[in-house]
Order: sequence, then structure tokens, then C-alpha cells
Amino acid sequence: MTLRYHAAYMHWAKARPAASFDLGISNVLGCSIDDLPGAAEALSFAGRNDNGYEPLLEAIATRYGVDISQVTTAQGASGANFLVYAALLAPGDDVLVERPGYDPLLAAPRLLGANVTQFDRTFDDKYALDPGRVKAALTPKTRLIVVTTPHNPSGVIADADALREIGRIAETNDAHVLVDEVYLDSAGRDIRPAVHFGDRFIVTSSLTKSYGLAGLRSGWILSSPEIAERIRRARDVVDGSGSIITERLSVVAFTHLDTLLARARAILTRNGPVVERFLESRNELESVAPDGGTVVFPRLRDVPDTRTFAERLLKERQTAVVPGHFFQAPSHIRMGFSGETAALEAGLEQVAAALDARAWR
Repeated sequence: MTLRYHAAYMHWAKARPAASFDLGISNVLGCSIDDLPGAAEALSFAGRNDNGYEPLLEAIATRYGVDISQVTTAQGASGANFLVYAALLAPGDDVLVERPGYDPLLAAPRLLGANVTQFDRTFDDKYALDPGRVKAALTPKTRLIVVTTPHNPSGVIADADALREIGRIAETNDAHVLVDEVYLDSAGRDIRPAVHFGDRFIVTSSLTKSYGLAGLRSGWILSSPEIAERIRRARDVVDGSGSIITERLSVVAFTHLDTLLARARAILTRNGPVVERFLESRNELESVAPDGGTVVFPRLRDVPDTRTFAERLLKERQTAVVPGHFFQAPSHIRMGFSGETAALEAGLEQVAAALDARAWR
């Protein structure tokens, strides 16, 4: 069966063989139940979460400095992004998405009948967000501009002034700006969510990437109250109210969020230099240093497509990286460094061996 619209990266991520050294993942090392005091006591099937569990809405609003009316919960950040698309787009609308970009951000609007156009964040410009490129790619039918910060896949944080300018560009076109900030909390900086730049901005995030709680699938959307109401009505159609178990446990997570964040940042602070030294040691690779997040996106010199390299690395050395074609940058690979340090070091040794063997041939 041929699917007309699908996210090829997500299918690959689910279908590929397991790896002994998995540098293909991008979420912080998963927590155990012992890392979340009070979790067992919070487990219950009871509770009202018709438009979100109120204690969770309050916790998110307090954490990110918005009113509770601006918060909508969702099934992870991907679910949050889909709800934004569902609420704002009609068939035939245009969605302007960054390139390189995260595959589901392109596939979801197509599934809803919208058209995807793109603007570039280039290696030579260190993946900086350029409002001029956004403006040049805008069409009269553009209803939504989509960016990630830190950028997935490069880890580069968008400049705040550039984001504000993109908001002004969106306003002249009666469009909105969706900013996926799912990696931002792990960046080690205190950056306010882009929703504070004005009502044109919509922010999505979750407890998955920065907090090691991927299993909860707990996400949220920050927006103006008017957009939040539209998103809630879209959720009525998609999954109703979501899981009360997830939302009750998420309240516990928010109680310990600073501890979880310190754990995540300690892992990334320890692992970041390991990756940096590795990249500096390999002449075959060139990269832009990430500002934050959990991944790096090096380019293999003189290798137009890394698929063979990634396939051989996984088959012959049980080590996973993500080939760059999934992000529309086929000469690159994406490597995560948010897991156990020993596994990262062992995985990088296997990548080095594959490079020595010129495994892209």
C-alpha cells in the first residue's frame, strides 16, 4: 500500500533494527519511576480533564508565565503541532516550513490538505533564522510559518529579534508563527517562550525531549486565548480529552521539574564535550556547533548522500545515526548525545571506525 502523505523519518525510526549504540535518538535519557517522587501515589483513572486537567494547566501556565486560558494540553509535542495545524488550516492553505526540517512538521499539514512551501536555514549561515528568506518565500495563501528552536536537526537557537521580525511579517499576511520549542528547556539558558512576543505566536513543547519522560506523551500549546479555544475544539475531534493518567503524572513532574531539568543538563554538559572532541578529530566531518538541544548535525565532506553510511553503520557496527535525507539535507547525519556517556563514547568509536573504513562507498 502506498501512502500519499506520511512522515518517512517516523516510519524509519520505528521500523529500523535496534542498535547496541543508539545515537539516533534525541530525547534525554529516560527517567525511572524512582526519579519522580510521588508518581505512584498520583496514579489514578479518576479526574476531570475535559479541556485539560486543571492542576496541569495551572502548572504549565505558572512555569512559562502565561495565563491559564493560553494553555492547551496535547499528546506530546507532535500531537500539539498537529492540533495547531488542524485548528488553523483549511485545504489549499500554504504552510511555510524551515529547511532542513523535521519530517512530521511537513507531513502533517499535507495530511490536512494544505500545501507546504519552504525557506532555507543554511549551513553556511550557521543555520541562522533569516527573516528575509521567510518574507521571500511567503505567498498570499500562507497561513502559518513553522520554525523550531533549538533547530531540529542542528541544535541552533533562533535569534529573538529574528523571531519578532518574522512575527511582523506574519501579521502583514494575516498568518501565525508556530515555534516548536520542545528542546529549548534543555539548552541551559533562560529563554522565555516565543508566545510572549505577541498573539501571532504559538509555542509547542512537551516533557519528552528535555526531561526524560517520553513515555508520558505529555505536551502542550501556548497561544492567545482565542487560538487556544480553536485548538481545544480541534482536539474534540482528534482525541477528546487525552489521558487523565498522563496529566495527573505530569502534575507530579512539574512539581519536580527543576530537579529533572538539572539531571538533563548534567547529562548534556557531560556529553557535549565528548561529541565536540570527536567532531574536531575527524577531518571527514564539518559541523555547526549546537547552541542547545540534544543533537548535532555534521556534514560528511564530499558525500552527497549518507544513507549507505548509516545503513552500514547499523548493520555492521550496531550503531544508529539518522541519515540526513530525512531532514532534506542528505549529506548530513544527525547524532544524539543525550544518553549514557559510556554508550555515547562507544557509539562514537564505531562511527570513527566506519569513517576510517569509508563506509559510505
